[in-house]
Amino acid sequence: MTKRANIYLALLHYPVYDKNERVVSTALTNLDIHDIARTAKTFGVGKYYLVTPLRKQQILAKRILSHWRSGFGAQYNPKRKEALELVAISDSLNDVCKDIHSHWGLKPKTVITDAKVFKRSIGYLDLRKLIKEGSQPYLLLLGTGWGVTNDVINDSDYVLAPIRGDTQYYHLSVRSAAAIILDRLLGMK
Repeated sequence: MTKRANIYLALLHYPVYDKNERVVSTALTNLDIHDIARTAKTFGVGKYYLVTPLRKQQILAKRILSHWRSGFGAQYNPKRKEALELVAISDSLNDVCKDIHSHWGLKPKTVITDAKVFKRSIGYLDLRKLIKEGSQPYLLLLGTGWGVTNDVINDSDYVLAPIRGDTQYYHLSVRSAAAIILDRLLGMK
């Protein structure tokens, strides 16, 4: 019997900041959809949510997913189809939490990622232990643009420690960050 996945992933395209610290909705990218889905599948994530309130962006995402799930792409690359089956499109973070709650009967613990250090940050080993217990769903939140809004950060249950190299440059692509984070939390040790 396979264990039920208790970690979920949401890529927030809203509410996020632009470089002038205005709250905006960012555009979806084909690479983020594909690459993060493949990483999520590799590490056993329950579902990968694309969060955008913009209808045209949702239509674009559905078109991309349709090609790889049931169109020519599904036959051409069944492995990609398998990964993209994890992807769900959602209007809001609240809707994502409701969806997870409907499967678990519990509100997910939200874990925000950020390049900044926060006093209430949780380390990877501590979060890994909580996830391994398996009794609670966790929702890992990744931001686009110039990061998620302070409201989302403040409302999160946990703030994950940032990924840092030995430089002052802290600007990983969200695809790279997702792969590193999931490996640290769910990879074989």
